[in-house]
Amino acid sequence: MNISIGQYVPGESIFHRSDPRTKLTMTFAYMVIVLLINNFVGYAIAMFFLILAIVSSRVGIRMVLRSLRPIVFLIIFTVILNIFLYQGETLLLSIGFIDIYKEGILFSIQMILRILLLVAGASLLTYTTTSIMLTDGLERIMSPLSVIGFPAHDIAMMISIALRFIPTFAEETERIMRAQASRGADFDSKKLREKIRSFIPVLVPLFIGAFRRATDLATAMEARCYRGGKNRTRYRVLQFSKADIVLTSFFIVFGVLVILSRIFF
Repeated sequence: MNISIGQYVPGESIFHRSDPRTKLTMTFAYMVIVLLINNFVGYAIAMFFLILAIVSSRVGIRMVLRSLRPIVFLIIFTVILNIFLYQGETLLLSIGFIDIYKEGILFSIQMILRILLLVAGASLLTYTTTSIMLTDGLERIMSPLSVIGFPAHDIAMMISIALRFIPTFAEETERIMRAQASRGADFDSKKLREKIRSFIPVLVPLFIGAFRRATDLATAMEARCYRGGKNRTRYRVLQFSKADIVLTSFFIVFGVLVILSRIFF
């Protein structure tokens, strides 16, 4: 189980140097734009700019592809659900009570592209931004809500910790599965009931390990006199630079092209 979501890849690319507030804002806007795309020309534009962003970040396409492995089941489920349940006008195949329409196949392809673009784009954010910078960026973005009592720092800290521990729990799951397999557990069984039973011995120690790590983290934070965001100073002060201007310009071009694709295609 090789999950790379949440891992930071050190580098000096324009994405690494840009302010986390810029990357967070653009990632959110990017997801909204992807959800608004309604034709294959728009998806082609989004795919082109995503590949260009991956190359510019110097993270590596293989690294991004690794982040897509956990959603393979989701993609398969989405394809099956849309192909067999989508009601269209152009009937391609009818098997008993199951009707497959051309529109259902096209919609399934669009959903696959949408999921891939969303996950890959979100992964690029975590690859080029440390958990500390993510926390600071989220806190600064949500700081105006503090006037109404919104715990901006606490929410930002929880999100960054969750992202940080995704690869850790993935590695621990793999280690537990190997230990159980050496004791005769069969994780490759084709029977659903047997597969569920084989995963029960994995979940119990995984949850125990999660609670243990949470306790250790809480103890470490208290030992360092952590008291939340009030009067907290930062080693690195966030500030915008030329890299943010370049990224913003890059994103504006992307957004304009997608809007034009909706109008003319």
